Amino acid sequence: MKLMYNLLHFYCLSKEKKEIVLKKMERNAKVTMIYVHPLKSCKAVSVPHAPITPTGLRWDRNWMVVNEKGRALTQRVEPKLALVEVELPDDAFLEDWEPNQNSYMLIKGPGMHELKISLAKPEVTSDGVKLWEWCGSVLDEGPEAAKWFSDYVGKPCRLVRFNSGSETRPVVDEYAPGHNVLFNDFGPYLVASQGSLDELNKHLKEGVLMNRFRPSIVVDGCEPFAEDLWKGIKINNFSFEGIRLCARCKIPTINQETAEAEPEPHATLKDIHSDKILRPNMKDKGEVYFGQYLVWKDNCNGVKGKMIKVGDPVFVLSKLSSADEAAF
Repeated sequence: MKLMYNLLHFYCLSKEKKEIVLKKMERNAKVTMIYVHPLKSCKAVSVPHAPITPTGLRWDRNWMVVNEKGRALTQRVEPKLALVEVELPDDAFLEDWEPNQNSYMLIKGPGMHELKISLAKPEVTSDGVKLWEWCGSVLDEGPEAAKWFSDYVGKPCRLVRFNSGSETRPVVDEYAPGHNVLFNDFGPYLVASQGSLDELNKHLKEGVLMNRFRPSIVVDGCEPFAEDLWKGIKINNFSFEGIRLCARCKIPTINQETAEAEPEPHATLKDIHSDKILRPNMKDKGEVYFGQYLVWKDNCNGVKGKMIKVGDPVFVLSKLSSADEAAF
């Protein structure tokens, strides 16, 4: 209830007072964690730094598991994907590093042997793969990977890689015209704050970890849910634009250590951070929110050092005056 009161009180302030409050909130914000999810819906790789690209952090959501019809498989229907671990060479997160024939991604799962996937792009393609509204051609990682995931999931599957050489996938719903993603859901980057997680955990009997929400950038040093209002931010001299709040599907209710589904944190988010709370005068769609999607705004062709790293300060360049202005 205290958080609800504070948010409503904030939204009633004048524009000038909001700016003063937000400057206080954000002056110490910095990046505290960077997560790359090479294989969609599987475990993240926590890294100290990562190259940034227009479609997200390098290697993020480059791979995806699909069923025999070419439809994406995620934790929504196969929660045990949460237990699949992915490892990449440390050098893979250097800006200019390129894989060779001896560079591999390692994939591990409970009760399974280790699977090695060459980071050199395969030559075999598959058509008709679907993820949400997008349908296109992908690179197929071959029969060994297909058998590994088929055995693990218990039904025919294939492991595919986004075919950046021939395909583009625009950000959906015109939230960010001209921007593309790989196998991400709704935006190239997802930012969430430690303050938001801490506030949520105050309302839970058992706290949850940030990995439930699968962000790419975690920041600390700002007030809970301050990131909701960020329209423009700078990280290590790179500009990002907030494009929409992240409406959460069932994945945050899946314990990422056990792959078991639980009622929380959705039940509590409905009480403290849902459309009913943030937009009380609008139609209640039953959505809950955590984090905001970003796009990278700079044109940095040929510029060296396109990296963000843990410890980078976060500067808020512009912000919305209320949740009513946010894209949901």
